[in-house]
Amino acid sequence: MNNKNTSIQMIADYDGDISSLLNTDIKGEIPILTTRNLVIFPGVVSPILIGREPSIKLISYLEKHPEAMFGIFCQRDSNVDNPSFKDLYATGVYARMVKVIEMPGPGNNITAIVQGLGRCTLDNLTKTKPYFAGIVSPNAESLPKETDKEFTTVCETVLKSAKEYISLNEDMPDEAQYALASVQNKVVTINYVCSNLPFSIKDKVNLLEIDDTKKRAYSLLKTLDRETQLLKLKQDIRQKTRMDLDEQQREYFLQQQIKNIKEELGHGDGSPEHRELQEKAKGKKWNEEVAATFYKELDKLELYNPQSPEYSVQLNYLQNMVNLPWGIYTKDDLNLKKAEKTLDRDHYGMEKVKERILEYISVLKLRGDLKSPIICLYGPPGVGKTSLGKSIAEAMHRKYVRVSLGGLHDESEIRGHRRTYIGAMPGRIIKNIQKAGSSNPVFILDEIDKITQNTINGDPSSALLEVLDPEQNKAFHDNYLDVDYDLSKVLFIATANDLNTIPRPLLDRMEIIEVSGYITEEKIEIAKRHLIPKELENNGLNTIEPKVKFNKAALEKIIEQYTRESGVRQLEKQINKALRKLAYQKAVKGEIESPDITPDKIEGLLGKPPFYRDIYQGNGYAGVVTGLAWTSVGGEILFIETSLNQAKGGKLTLTGNLGDVMKESAMIALQYVKAHVSELGVDYRIFDNWNIHIHVPEGATPKDGPSAGITIATSIASAITQRKVRKNTAMTGEITLRGKVLPVGGIKEKILAAKRAGITDIVMCKENMKDIEEIPEKYRTGVEFHYVENIRQVWDFALTDERVDNAITFTIPEEKGEGK
Repeated sequence: MNNKNTSIQMIADYDGDISSLLNTDIKGEIPILTTRNLVIFPGVVSPILIGREPSIKLISYLEKHPEAMFGIFCQRDSNVDNPSFKDLYATGVYARMVKVIEMPGPGNNITAIVQGLGRCTLDNLTKTKPYFAGIVSPNAESLPKETDKEFTTVCETVLKSAKEYISLNEDMPDEAQYALASVQNKVVTINYVCSNLPFSIKDKVNLLEIDDTKKRAYSLLKTLDRETQLLKLKQDIRQKTRMDLDEQQREYFLQQQIKNIKEELGHGDGSPEHRELQEKAKGKKWNEEVAATFYKELDKLELYNPQSPEYSVQLNYLQNMVNLPWGIYTKDDLNLKKAEKTLDRDHYGMEKVKERILEYISVLKLRGDLKSPIICLYGPPGVGKTSLGKSIAEAMHRKYVRVSLGGLHDESEIRGHRRTYIGAMPGRIIKNIQKAGSSNPVFILDEIDKITQNTINGDPSSALLEVLDPEQNKAFHDNYLDVDYDLSKVLFIATANDLNTIPRPLLDRMEIIEVSGYITEEKIEIAKRHLIPKELENNGLNTIEPKVKFNKAALEKIIEQYTRESGVRQLEKQINKALRKLAYQKAVKGEIESPDITPDKIEGLLGKPPFYRDIYQGNGYAGVVTGLAWTSVGGEILFIETSLNQAKGGKLTLTGNLGDVMKESAMIALQYVKAHVSELGVDYRIFDNWNIHIHVPEGATPKDGPSAGITIATSIASAITQRKVRKNTAMTGEITLRGKVLPVGGIKEKILAAKRAGITDIVMCKENMKDIEEIPEKYRTGVEFHYVENIRQVWDFALTDERVDNAITFTIPEEKGEGK
């Protein structure tokens, strides 16, 4: 018997004393009717659908014995077909058959109408065939008096709550309220509500087990309040859901209208570009903010006419968005030995740079994730700073991109233009990331010192601050994209020839690594390993037999007499020029006259040498001192010449295209010599009667900087004392008015220049000793360093006691009142 009981099944009431109906006192064995999902309460008349075979046989028995009493007990589990004693709730009711109705249709459609009487307890189940029977005992119920006002009030409250519950429950018909209103007996009302309202079986059994009807009424009221609250909550949820659905229906309706309008305009289901962008966007690994921006802009695209300029602007923007490698990274090759081998294969020397890159790979290997450093390689042109980036990219298996910043004068080239401008486009950073196809390439910022600063179009160097700050470039903002892009995994490598032109805030964000110039021996090795094989292939001579070969002496002659540089760029051009001549011979005569290139053949291939090695000019002249200078093409020696001519007033003349700083150094040096002239054994009046002329040869070449200070002071001292300067000696260092010698830069390049010129002794500041110790031994071989702290020590070492030949004798004219 299964009864869903979702509505009031039958109207029932009782006139008279209800206790006579409910206090049934029968003990012993009686027939048992088991129900599924149905609990009958005392005094309630209810229909029961009969389906199981034992129940059908019981109904047949009861039809023949209408006065027979039986018990009704509900099953604990409705899925059990043949329940045992433990499958039934212990509390049930006595019942009497009212009527049996056989419904038309296939099968046994029998409905039994029964009336519940008093409560009883099932003590045991005695048989299951032909129908169930068991031993029961009565369970008396405490009934309230008719004059009990409290019970009356509770009943009225229950009725009110039940009507509210029925009105909220959509599964119950409104007629159920009338059925409740027609019940006059208060006890029957309570039991009727307990039996008919769709509470859970557990709740109904709990109510049935209560002995006191008043207590049952209170418990029923609690249950009703709880279920009413649940129904209200469900209704609230349903109402919110319905509102959401209404909003969705509204949006759907509007979308359909837009779709119809587009079809009228000929757009159909979207342009091919729109569908292509949607397909590309599906696989993008962008964050929620970027995705929201993209789809918002994509929706705008459909609102534009394809023939309008706005359409192409919007389309270009979206294409730039989807073509960027959002979240795409190449996998780094962290094999240190392989990386070291690659770097050594492609570049000779550069130990500091290689060591730094290998350190970065090592930390990345240990940690797994690391912010990329911002490295700045600075040094003279042609030493391989730019090409080093390719080797680093190959060593780490990363993509390689390069952007030249030389002459950049517009901030928008870095940050991009806003889309409101005609011809707007992303900045060079974003465009090159797009070109690389990954978000962690090796990115070369070439010639960062050549950026034009403070132009009318903004300051491009300031725009680079965000790009090159490891703390900020995680969210780089390009004006064109207008969303943040992560550059923290990009390995930026900047190159520069001169750090002095780079703004200090930008310089502070980079890790500076010096790439020094090459000595002759290194250039010869680079030529053999890289330049000659490359140029042989470029000129079509790599497959010619016999093979063209340069011997060491020939390469040395090219380096010393045909180039003047720290790098190897001019050397490569001269090798190319020589090989072009040989290619011409091969094309015209069919063979190369002499494939083995020796020094005596160089002039025939390259012409007369344009340069000669800087050669030390000896110490036969007073006032000529060898200095060391650093230029953008490396180190050079220069000569400071001082001459004196007799004239009243002691005028100082400076020539040689000198900069302001160098002129100031000359004035400081002269002032120091004047203040300490007695230490040199010279009459102080010489400065009143002799003009001093200081000249730095090669007057067409601009010269500046403080490092010639001690050289000028020594030159003046040598000129006024006519003492020789020590042989094969050069010097560099800044001077103060107190005569203190200060350190200078470019030490390695200056040492190379000194070695080329045959210098054996170099005088410099004691504080430069740390720079000398960092230079490899092979650069220092053949040169002795003398460290000084003041100009007096310089003079003690550099000025000999030997006077030059044909020394000038300085005479001081007589003054009135004095003898000669």
